[in-house]
Amino acid sequence: MDLPSLAVVLRAALSHVPEERKAAEESLNQFQYTPQHLVRLLQIIVDGSCDMAVRQVASIHFKNFIAKNWSPNDPDESPKVLESDKAMVRENILGFIVQVPPLLRAQLGESIKTIIHSDYPEQWPSLLHWVTHNLELQNQIFGALYVLRVLARKYEFKSEDERIPLYHIVEETFPRLLSIFSKLVQIVNPPIEVADLIKLICKIFWSSIYLEIPKQLFDPNVFNAWMVLFINLLERPVPVEGQPIDPEIRKSWGWWKVKKWTIHILNRLYTRFGDLKLQKPESKAFAQMFQKTYAGKILACHMQLLNAILTGDYLPDRVINLVLQYLTNSVTKNSMYQMMQPQIDILLFEIIFPLMCFNDKDQNLWDEDPHEYVRKGYDIIEDLYSPRTAAMDFVSELVRKRGKNNLQKFIHFVVDIFRRYDEAPADLKPYRQKDGALLAIGTLCDKLKQTDPYKSELERMLVQHVFPEFSSRVGHLRAKAAWVAGQYAHINFSDPNNFRQAMHCIVSGMRDPDLPVRVDSVFALRSFVEACKDLDEIRPILPQLLDEFFKLMNEVENEDLVFTLETIVDKFGEEMAPYALGLCQNLAAAFWRCMASSEADDEADDSGALAAVGCLRAISTILESISSLPHLFIQIEPTLLPIMRRMLTSDGQDVYEEVLEIVSYMTFFSPTISLDMWSLWPLMMEALNDWAIDFFENILVPLDNYISRGTDHFLACKDPDYQQSLWNALQSIMMDENMEDSDIEPAPKLIEVLFQNCKGNVDPWVEHYLRITIERLRRTQKPYLKCLLVQVIANALYYNPLLTLETLNKLGVAADIFNHWFAMLQQVKKSGARVNFKREHDKKVCCLGLTSLIGLPADKIPAEALDRIFKATLELLVAYKDQVAENKKQNEEDADDMDGFDADEDDEEVDSDKEMGLDDEDGDEVSSLELQKLAAEARGFLPADEDDDSDDGFSDDEELQSPIDEVDPFIFFVETVQGLQASDPARFQNLMQTLDFRYQALASGIAQHAEERKVEIEKEKLEKANAQ
Repeated sequence: MDLPSLAVVLRAALSHVPEERKAAEESLNQFQYTPQHLVRLLQIIVDGSCDMAVRQVASIHFKNFIAKNWSPNDPDESPKVLESDKAMVRENILGFIVQVPPLLRAQLGESIKTIIHSDYPEQWPSLLHWVTHNLELQNQIFGALYVLRVLARKYEFKSEDERIPLYHIVEETFPRLLSIFSKLVQIVNPPIEVADLIKLICKIFWSSIYLEIPKQLFDPNVFNAWMVLFINLLERPVPVEGQPIDPEIRKSWGWWKVKKWTIHILNRLYTRFGDLKLQKPESKAFAQMFQKTYAGKILACHMQLLNAILTGDYLPDRVINLVLQYLTNSVTKNSMYQMMQPQIDILLFEIIFPLMCFNDKDQNLWDEDPHEYVRKGYDIIEDLYSPRTAAMDFVSELVRKRGKNNLQKFIHFVVDIFRRYDEAPADLKPYRQKDGALLAIGTLCDKLKQTDPYKSELERMLVQHVFPEFSSRVGHLRAKAAWVAGQYAHINFSDPNNFRQAMHCIVSGMRDPDLPVRVDSVFALRSFVEACKDLDEIRPILPQLLDEFFKLMNEVENEDLVFTLETIVDKFGEEMAPYALGLCQNLAAAFWRCMASSEADDEADDSGALAAVGCLRAISTILESISSLPHLFIQIEPTLLPIMRRMLTSDGQDVYEEVLEIVSYMTFFSPTISLDMWSLWPLMMEALNDWAIDFFENILVPLDNYISRGTDHFLACKDPDYQQSLWNALQSIMMDENMEDSDIEPAPKLIEVLFQNCKGNVDPWVEHYLRITIERLRRTQKPYLKCLLVQVIANALYYNPLLTLETLNKLGVAADIFNHWFAMLQQVKKSGARVNFKREHDKKVCCLGLTSLIGLPADKIPAEALDRIFKATLELLVAYKDQVAENKKQNEEDADDMDGFDADEDDEEVDSDKEMGLDDEDGDEVSSLELQKLAAEARGFLPADEDDDSDDGFSDDEELQSPIDEVDPFIFFVETVQGLQASDPARFQNLMQTLDFRYQALASGIAQHAEERKVEIEKEKLEKANAQ
């Protein structure tokens, strides 16, 4: 398609006539892979004589095509863009950045980002030279900075070796960058374009120092030159002339953006590289230099900036938030706190506290868009930018670390507001200050609950100053009262009526005319339900409560709402049975609504998606609470099936774990597994084969349920053939050489499920599974997976010892396998603990497999082999017996510990013993090193301790149920040996004679223990029968 024709098609893509628009889009899709198509689009984008709307459509199409096709996700996929076209785009696109207007620049910038991430440095080595060359040209500086920003950002979150190209970029560009920066800062009365250039330089610097400071900046002279410029920008007032009046536009104005990025950079340097506690030894000198030379200067500038709040001048929310973050980080450092101390009262009462109070912006949002008010109030991302959250954090840190003087005077200040509020007539009450005082009391909840004399006064404070606001004529005070009451619901009320009154007010608040009050009431209810000692307080109003709850869920998508429901379900357990179906139906409906809103607006925040996850979690909680009432699962199944069917496909990747949990409950607790539930098996297998390998451990649970609880159907059904599909998946996973050991751990566990549940019914599969198990064992590195693979062989022996032994001989590996197995059994650590087969379950499986061999006839097991097997089994049984006893003792001790558990925490204060002693940043070296070690391990830089049991998969407590739970290995061993004695007395006699005194003693001990176990098992059966 030539240039004029392409322009016509692009114009048609803007048509108001749907048919024309569709035809144009089809035409674009048809020609998008033709040679020169990308180049022609680029020509139209930069053609100033072309209509702007057409250029915009071209830029969007260009960006989308490059994002999708420049670098295929699949390395085997054939390239969609010709190399010659790529070269031409790379050659021309950079120069166009300056030529196009901002509207188109954003699209081209995204395209450049995609190309740089894919091609630099290997396919685009000339890029850095282009940047350095254009930084020298006055009329090209903007374009060079723009591209350098994209280039630096590629490495912002990269660590260690991956950052090496960035250090080369810094070396080549930072000297010139510093020179440009210096000249720009010196311009008197600079135009707004200068702000745009400085902002780009700030962003380049930010990306370059985000994780590590490049070594070039460790030169004190170079670093100081940069810092002088940043502090200059921080100190100088933002120009008054040209500032937009609209606050929403004003906060994005160039010079305020420069101020924000400057503070951002200085905060990052301070918190990441200027904190002595967090630094590696080699960076300590830098941290000390930063503390000594710059930290105090920056603090002084920040305090000066905050004066705008005193004088009523403008300061963007994000700037206030960042400045307060710096102050909060300074509270623990004595030298910095000393600087703050003379102004601490002004800071606390005239700057921080007003930020905590309800304001005009809040009132407008409350009145005009209550849904948005609720969303912002419970959005974690909003908290990152909110001055109010930063103010709360500062107060919390101040009273936690410097509480000796500050807590008392702050509480006196709050109490004085309460007093003035109570004394004032209704039309003159300081409602907004009362709101701030309540927020302060809620924020300091943990501190006040632990501190004398306040902790004994909390109930009186709530009754006098909080509970009356439940009936306030002012909506935001009713909401704040609900929130504060929720914070303090767990205190010990001396008068139970006070608790009861508050809880009933909270329940009433769920019917308040104002949405934010209803939402805050639901969240507070969660705390009251948790704290409620007498459920009779709630029981009579439970139906009404659930009604109000679901009305609110129809109005608001919020995962915190669902947390409250989960708490109610947890607390009432089986009593939720009459409501279970209704709850699941409501939650399913809410789930579909959340999914629809999340899909409808991909650009929106994730509140819909998070609420959808919350709905599924709540459904799981309900299913768990009615686990002893299987008939309810039959009623609930039709409601949940559509969710499971849809979300077990790739559509459900974001909620896959939660959906699998629901499938696990449905397949485990239902009386039987229905054919509808069986229809989910192929979906899980398809996902496992395609994209869901990361969820293999989660998929294992329902698959186990299908095989263990629906064994007959699993074995009999041939359309679909479940046995075949299981084999196809497990073979593919275990034979995949690219699959990590840890990824395939669930595979041998599933083979175990098959052998244990289908005893005598899957003989044709034994050889297949042994073959892939042995093949994988040969190249396995991870000890835990080796154990699991050997346990497959042990399970096969227990399933059918003769068939398994013949198969191992047929494959020519019997001797190797047993040598390997016995060697693993004998490996011990220095402490004497076993290296392999650490769990009770592992030992039991090995015991059952080895014991099964003892019963085989003499022509199958030579005398020497029998002797070796017998001794290994004896030792393993003793180890198993000791471990069972140890775990039982540990569980009893843990239960005792929990009875005397004290949840109170000590809240450390910097100034508890030394108001102004040693600087806090010279603190405990040991803990600092420990922190570094943990942080390094978390980042994967250090290997974890080799003796760590972290590779053990799930513990015995979490072990899946299995048929061998009913088999006692001691009784099984003794009965097998007795069988040998009866069938071949001479062979038995020979075996006994080869045993030395130690093994004879072990055998005698095991025989005695087996008798004890028989008595215990009979006793347990009797107790169970009597209980029923």
